[in-house]
Amino acid sequence: MKKISLIIPCYNEESCLAAFDREISAVAEKMQGYRFEIFYVDDGSKDRTLDIIRRFSRERDNVRYISFSRNFGKEAAMYAGFCAVTGDYVAVMDADLQDPPSLLPEMVKILETGEYDSVATRRVTRAGEPPIRSFFARVFYRLINRISDADIVDGARDYRLMKREMVDVIVKMGEQNRFSKGIFGWIGFRTYWYAFENVERAAGETKWNFWKLLKYSVSGIVSFSQLPLNIASWMGIVCTGLSLLAILFVIVRRLLFGDPVQGWASNMCVMLFIGGLQLFCLGIIGQYVGKTYAETKGRPHYIANECSDDGIEKVN
Repeated sequence: MKKISLIIPCYNEESCLAAFDREISAVAEKMQGYRFEIFYVDDGSKDRTLDIIRRFSRERDNVRYISFSRNFGKEAAMYAGFCAVTGDYVAVMDADLQDPPSLLPEMVKILETGEYDSVATRRVTRAGEPPIRSFFARVFYRLINRISDADIVDGARDYRLMKREMVDVIVKMGEQNRFSKGIFGWIGFRTYWYAFENVERAAGETKWNFWKLLKYSVSGIVSFSQLPLNIASWMGIVCTGLSLLAILFVIVRRLLFGDPVQGWASNMCVMLFIGGLQLFCLGIIGQYVGKTYAETKGRPHYIANECSDDGIEKVN
């Protein structure tokens, strides 16, 4: 009998966990031919999330968990799950029910055909999202697919079901600056994209505001593309060329017409423009240097203060 492991990252999800537990229990009841392992990752929640997870673990043998010492972020939570679960198939799901557990039977059926190594979900609508957030999300997906090797479909969710072989490769990619959507696409494997309508949260509020998503997007671009560095280099070349032409123009004008160049204001505008470009390019370089610095420090992805069993690493 094959085993399905579910990784559930949680951060202040006390209002959703009861509903999620009912949904996943109903799905597991229908899928009698499979064993289920449910692995909760408490990402430093400040509400009763951990207490509820502890209760689930006491009531059912197939529930395991890890609780971080602080909030390390969803990427660290997913990585902790990938390292700890033991299923033949592994899925990542949000506890807020925006990743419907009811899709699991069909996703498993697709994997069982043997044609694919993973079944990934994508939203075909963004109903309920602020328009500006939807606009920038679409721009981001188009941009990162153009400038990187990561294959990320517009509307892609972290919710996907993968074979053990694919999960083992993801675990080996122990980089500090993780962008899982990019990692899933970069490692390849045959992926089936399962489309579904957008689902609202069961309860509570999203933890992802616009600025967090923007920061996450920048991190993804820096992690999977060197194009920003190339842009900085080309800006330097273009500005240098324009400066040389301007100098040549000033020399020729002085020799032919004896006309000293006037215009303090225009001079200052040019200087500020060039200075701004320099700072912008330094900022791009700084992003890459900062990521490199974080990698070289080799700090763990997460630190746990509590685990359900000894088979889970507390620091990794």
